[in-house]
Formats: sequence, C-alpha cells, structure tokens
Amino acid sequence: MAYEFYYHPLSSFCQKAMIAFCEADADYVPMLLEHQKPETMDALRALWPVGKFPVLRDTESGRVVPEATIIVEYLAQHVPGAAHLVPSDPDLAREVRLQDRFFDLHISVPVQKIVGNRLRPENAKDPLGVKEARTAVRTAYGILDARMTTRRWAMGEAFTMADCAAAPALFYADMQQPLGEDFPHAASYLERLKARPSYARVLKDAAPYLHMMPKG
Repeated sequence: MAYEFYYHPLSSFCQKAMIAFCEADADYVPMLLEHQKPETMDALRALWPVGKFPVLRDTESGRVVPEATIIVEYLAQHVPGAAHLVPSDPDLAREVRLQDRFFDLHISVPVQKIVGNRLRPENAKDPLGVKEARTAVRTAYGILDARMTTRRWAMGEAFTMADCAAAPALFYADMQQPLGEDFPHAASYLERLKARPSYARVLKDAAPYLHMMPKG
C-alpha cells in the first residue's frame, strides 16, 4: 500500500495517526502542511474541502480517509502491523472506541480551548470558557486516574487505538494543566506513553515545533 499523509507534527490529532503508522511500521509520503506552502493546503482541500487535517490518501485504491480516528481504523483494517490497535472482538472494539472518544472529546478538546484562548488578543479573551475547560480536564483526569490504578495501557495489557489518542492528549494537557501529584496513576501512564517507541518517535518529529505551543 502507498499512502499520502497530510499532517502537521505539532497537531495532537495528527500525532494520533502517526503513532498508528509507527506501531504498524508502515511508511507514508509526508505531505507536511505549513502556512507558507499554500499549494499543499490547496491539495488538502481538493481531497477534503473541510480543510482540516490529518487526511490520508490511499494512492492504490484512491480512497480519501479524513479524521484521525478513522485513519487509525483504516490502518488497522488494511495494514497487518496495525491490526492490534482495534480488537476483532466487537465488545472490546467498542470499548476501545469509547476510550478513544474520551481522550479526544474530554481532554484534547478542552485543552484546545485553553491553548486557543492564550493565542487570542487581550480584548477577545474568554476567561469563563477557560475556567470551564480546566474543570473539564480535571474531571477527565480523575476518571482516568481511577481507571489506570490497575492498568498498563488504556485497555489493560494491550496497546490500542485508545493509547494512540491518549498520548498526545495527555502530553499537551499536562503542559496546560499539570497532572502533578493529584493524579499519580495518570501521570505514570503518561510517562509510559512517552517512553513507548512509537510515541517517542512522533515526539522527536514534533520537537522542532514545540516552541510554538504556549504553556501554563
């Protein structure tokens, strides 16, 4: 299979799909999206008019696959090395999808609110929205901390799509709302994720851009 992958290495959702590629030991043609290269953005919009990334193009089948979760599912279906990311058992697969949505919707999304507010001009700040986002993140931390008391990965001993979602979600969340000593099991989980070779490789790719991410 040959894949074109439209992405930016700083994006948490792109990182989720990149982890899946690394887990599968699968190659892709990197279509790096940068504002100074409008022709790449034009190519992205030609495939996916929404204009958001990541987007995968399977050059053999011609299929266009947008959205990080769907990309991971596609790789799990078509690349043998990624099959473990979504279990074949339907009940386990549903639980993996639930955990995937948990990390995206209840950690990544409110963290984006916090980061986005820091990038706004002073006269457009949304302190109430940020306060609500921080509350949401801490609520999610509490749920995760209780879940990880007896687990190595989100589903137990098996590394799955849920962990692909968790790694960037927790990495960026910890920059904005530190886990600290209040959530020790979640903090230990984040350290295991950062040590996982697939995410370590993704973080290495993101390193040149991390200075662009506001903290605190």
